[in-house]
This record gives sequence, structure tokens and C-alpha cells, in this order.
Amino acid sequence: MQWRNLDEKDVFTTTWFSLRLADVELPDGRHLDHYLLRHSPTVVATIVDEQDRVLMLWRHRFITDTWSYEFAAGAVEPGESIEDAARREMLEETGWRADELRHLVTVEPQNGFSDSVHHVYWAEHGEYTGPPVDDFESDRIDWVPLKDAPDMIARGEVRSANAVTGLLLLHRLRGV
Repeated sequence: MQWRNLDEKDVFTTTWFSLRLADVELPDGRHLDHYLLRHSPTVVATIVDEQDRVLMLWRHRFITDTWSYEFAAGAVEPGESIEDAARREMLEETGWRADELRHLVTVEPQNGFSDSVHHVYWAEHGEYTGPPVDDFESDRIDWVPLKDAPDMIARGEVRSANAVTGLLLLHRLRGV
């Protein structure tokens, strides 16, 4: 049942993504045109402190017109390692510099439409360096009790796939 991508044509390209049109061959030999988005990797990062609280951003997403908690996140810049990008994004968006980052999970949130890959990291310690450079990224930065994560997700207070996945895994790993 493997679909084969025989060819792709560029439809529109920005510095953030590329919209492509693929000629896809189905297992029975039929062809279909399939639009897809090509992305650079995304990094996601947080800190879990000694009180089992998670560093999160409360923010509005204008595309879906929703408010929810998220982890610091952004794109990997050219020539940057995934871990360095995660460390940089956390510092820029929260003002916290993570100590040793640990890989938590890698997810593909829209793999039927996009090659977007999100690498989620976490740290047990960090140092506050001052207000975030990218203070426009969130309304506020909170330390959220990890024990509340399942209920927050159920209430829709955490909506992004990478944060939902990360919180549930951290909840399980930390035995909260």
C-alpha cells in the first residue's frame, strides 16, 4: 500500500515553507495530484523544575483564534544543530537558558500534508537571564504544575500537538 512520489513542482516558496504539487502514484497504478508543504525542522523546548512544574508560554494563535499553553518553539536556522536551536528558542522566547537538554520525542503533526518534523526537548535545570528577547511571542510565561497537564489538555488549555505529546510524556516520565 505504498504511495510513490514521482515528481514535485514548486507552487510557492517562502523562507518559512515551500508549497509543492506532487504527482503521486497509488498502489493500483492510478495517479493523483497532491499538495504538500515542505518545512525546515521545528524545535520545541521546556524546563521541568524540582517542583515538577513546566515552563510554558500562554499565547494567542491568530490562525485558529485560540489561547493556550505551549512550549517555546521555532525553526532550525541554516547551519544550526537541532539541540542548539532548541536552546536558542527557549532563551529567546522565555528568558530561561536551559542546562543539559534531553530529547523527549520527535513528532510529525501533519504527515498527511507536510514533512514538518518537531523535535521536543526538555531540561531539569535552567537559569533565568532576564526578560525574553522575543517578548511578542506570548502574553505571559508560567510555571505550570505537571500534575495538572492531563486536565489542562482535556479542557483545551493545551492545544498544539507537540505540547500535548510532550506534557503527557513528561507526566509519565516524572511519575506525577
